Amino acid sequence: MADTEWIRTKDRLVQTMVRLGFREELGLAVAKNLGSPRAMERMISYLVNVKPKTEELVVDEMLAICSEIAAWREKKASEEANASYNEMLYYGLDMDD
Repeated sequence: MADTEWIRTKDRLVQTMVRLGFREELGLAVAKNLGSPRAMERMISYLVNVKPKTEELVVDEMLAICSEIAAWREKKASEEANASYNEMLYYGLDMDD
């Protein structure tokens, strides 16, 4: 089911880019780099609302979305590590288990 969602969203992204005058290959590369349907949906929204005129603007937005996703993942990993550390401080290191 996730694969079909990815394929469907990728196709929508590529079609949107082609309608704006960009090459299909660029759309496929953008979809591959974004990776997830949610990220591709963000890109589709950008394309529909902004209607960028150059490939550079499209790639800049793709990189911005990828950067935001990476920052979010890093934040979540940091929060998880912090929660584990706080738990260790609170309960201590139980070496008997």
